[in-house]
Amino acid sequence: MKFLFLCTGNSCRSILSEVLFNSRALEGWKAYSAGSKPSGQVHPLTIETLENLGLSTAGLWSKSIDDCEQYQPDVVITVCDSAAQEACPLYLGGAIKAHWGLADPSHLDRPKDEKLAAFKVTVEQINRRLDALFALDTANMSRSELIAAINQISSIE
Repeated sequence: MKFLFLCTGNSCRSILSEVLFNSRALEGWKAYSAGSKPSGQVHPLTIETLENLGLSTAGLWSKSIDDCEQYQPDVVITVCDSAAQEACPLYLGGAIKAHWGLADPSHLDRPKDEKLAAFKVTVEQINRRLDALFALDTANMSRSELIAAINQISSIE
């Protein structure tokens, strides 16, 4: 299954989701990420956080939704923070759509050590959601069951 994680800038949350997903994905599963208004660069603390976890950052770049059109994802997950009045990108197509809102640690106006701690919290939240996703028996679920299950994962803090 192919997953696409979307947010606005594709510099932090969607990139973290892509790399964390791919670092432990089930066989045949792959994730990509993009933004509706890509920032043009991966946030430096996103890179530092991933490297601190021993994960590769090679080839990461801030992509637009158009850059990912060829992937034809099965599932599109938006990770923008609607609680912060952030506009989520709209993905048109037949993919399953879900919203896993995440606060953006890159926009905090705090000292670097506090920002890195916030990135760690975001990583932990993503990993808890991925635990739930990878535990699903997707092979034995109908499309409607899969949609409900993927959307329910958004409630995991």
